[in-house]
Amino acid sequence: METEEKKKNEPFPFGEGHLHIFMNGRNYREAVNAQSHGVDENVIREHFAEYQKRGITWLRDGGDIYGTSQRAMEIAPEYGITYRTPVFAIHRKGHYGGIVGKAYENLKEYVQLIRLLRRMGGQFVKIMISGIMDFDRGGLTEESLPDDEIREMIHIAHEEGFSVMAHTNGSRAVRTAALAGVDSIEHGNFCDEDALSALADSSAVWVPTTVTVKNLLGDGRFPESVVQRIWEGQQKNLKLACKLGVKMALGSDAGAYRVLHGQGLLDEYQVFEQVLSEDWPDWRTGILEGDRILREKF
Repeated sequence: METEEKKKNEPFPFGEGHLHIFMNGRNYREAVNAQSHGVDENVIREHFAEYQKRGITWLRDGGDIYGTSQRAMEIAPEYGITYRTPVFAIHRKGHYGGIVGKAYENLKEYVQLIRLLRRMGGQFVKIMISGIMDFDRGGLTEESLPDDEIREMIHIAHEEGFSVMAHTNGSRAVRTAALAGVDSIEHGNFCDEDALSALADSSAVWVPTTVTVKNLLGDGRFPESVVQRIWEGQQKNLKLACKLGVKMALGSDAGAYRVLHGQGLLDEYQVFEQVLSEDWPDWRTGILEGDRILREKF
């Protein structure tokens, strides 16, 4: 019989498909203050130690504007971690994304940012093409970018030789990005069956980051009825995605509020197990395949 100590020291078979190393899971302002006057290496090491302790050895960051993830690339090998990052995310000026990246006003500037990303050592492109969840009222905080712009962003990044990670919410944006050949969809909240079908027919991997919602239940920060409604929608779409054959992988958005580094991935695993195991006993094999594809693409 395996001892608890042996289990603890075994590598966790899944990677953390979505995190922000500069965030701390508790207080965003505090996290920003720690990095805004120069990279605080202690934060990086503290977070890497949490992954190391749980045997999590593959991490994919979503970028930041402080140089934190760029420095983390250099430190990661000390912890036996393979760490992937775009260095910074890219968003359209005036739209969501400033907390993790740099803005463009036109596609010429977008190309310039991709080339800057390359010079800084970024390993893939992350684009921000929709708003975020509105936990006070439900729905999204803003409309997604126009379809033609989403398609062109993905095309340009691929032409520049990069895989594309897309922060995407809402049916239209998910469907458009999937049809345009995006490599991974992050979050993907508020999707209908048509969008999930397009995702299933594509080569993209969906990283739903469910614990950004699940871990808010009972917290009191937002109206419980809104959080509960979003959580119910997430469960429904996880089941539908599994039924349709969507390729999925684990990623918790670690660093987001109430999603702690290391533990966040274990929480995400538990959500998948809770939601999918009754109807799809082989769900774990599917997620392992999604994890393999994610590592191969990124």
